[in-house]
Amino acid sequence: MKYFLLSSLFVLSANGFTASTSNLLSSSRSTSTNLCMSTALIVQNKGGGHGELGFQLARKLASSYADKITSITILQDEADMIDQEPFKSYITDLPENVWVLKATLSNKDNEITAEGLKILLNNEPFDYVWDNCSKGIDSGTIGKAIIDSCSSWNKENCKLLTYVSSAGCYVPTEETTFPMSEVDTPVKDTSGQVQYENYATASKVPFVSFRPQYIYGPKSNKHTYIDWYFDRIVRDLPLPIPGDGTQLVSLTNAEDVASLLASPLNNEKAAIETRIFNCGTDQLVSYSEVAQMCVDSINDKVDEKEVSSPKFVYYDSEKFGKANFPFRLNNFYVAPNLAKEKLNWEGPTHSLKEDLASFYYDNYKQRGGNQGDVKNLEKDEKITSDSN
Repeated sequence: MKYFLLSSLFVLSANGFTASTSNLLSSSRSTSTNLCMSTALIVQNKGGGHGELGFQLARKLASSYADKITSITILQDEADMIDQEPFKSYITDLPENVWVLKATLSNKDNEITAEGLKILLNNEPFDYVWDNCSKGIDSGTIGKAIIDSCSSWNKENCKLLTYVSSAGCYVPTEETTFPMSEVDTPVKDTSGQVQYENYATASKVPFVSFRPQYIYGPKSNKHTYIDWYFDRIVRDLPLPIPGDGTQLVSLTNAEDVASLLASPLNNEKAAIETRIFNCGTDQLVSYSEVAQMCVDSINDKVDEKEVSSPKFVYYDSEKFGKANFPFRLNNFYVAPNLAKEKLNWEGPTHSLKEDLASFYYDNYKQRGGNQGDVKNLEKDEKITSDSN
């Protein structure tokens, strides 16, 4: 893996920027494969729920699709904290044929254009592009520039643009059946992800979009979903859960999400024709089951002090709303059935129960999650008090 910092990606002086980029490329050619020959581009955000997907995807492409992908470039938003975990571990885990370029990918003061993006990439097209950065096509973000670049590259050799969208765009109704379907579940037309999908489709780019849900992983930097459970369990606190706790949720390991994102390479024609795919595990669990799995992950360790069974407090969501609970009030989940059918996706290789025991709880302790007090428990206490 080769790593470069481009701190002035979208400067106003095109001449100065071109010179800086050319110097970078020419200096790298003497020691490694020419960046211009890269055939896969992964545009990677600064972190959050999607934070590790680009790196997991690069590893998946290098290990399983080496016959199609010979070189990989990650364009990384410089807003990340590359000198801190989990980001600094990303770099050491990447294969040798992966380049990482770091640059400003979101700038409210300057328009990010396709021309600026192509200058950064030495005006060379890519065969395959994955956008794990854009939340829409608004001015000052890179989304529109990526689509416009792919549209122009399509005249040469851009075969596919794959977008990491979000299942959060779904707006289920009382008639919606679960898992939510890509075909007939209503979406929020004003969401940035839907606007991106519509613009890419109208641009005639070979395009496919994946709509993931709740993601976790060994190198994630967003832990709020599962940490909510551990924060209360390790302190022997009640777990206020809306409804009766039987609502189902799809919690997917980032490696399985990356595998889904790479699966269009199994059947590019079917991917483009179908266009929209839900992205998540089919191993669904209930809200209450997540709690019990967290307890088991602690008690199964011989060197850990045993914790008590979950202290469930099931509450009236009409009275207290979402409170501090990390998931939706009602069922809200997707399944990868269409990806299995159309893209020959093999299915998840991870399970939440095994991952909680094998790495999640240990990582939770390393982050200091089991130390100190939990903040903002006022809503928990009010719900618990009302239930007594």
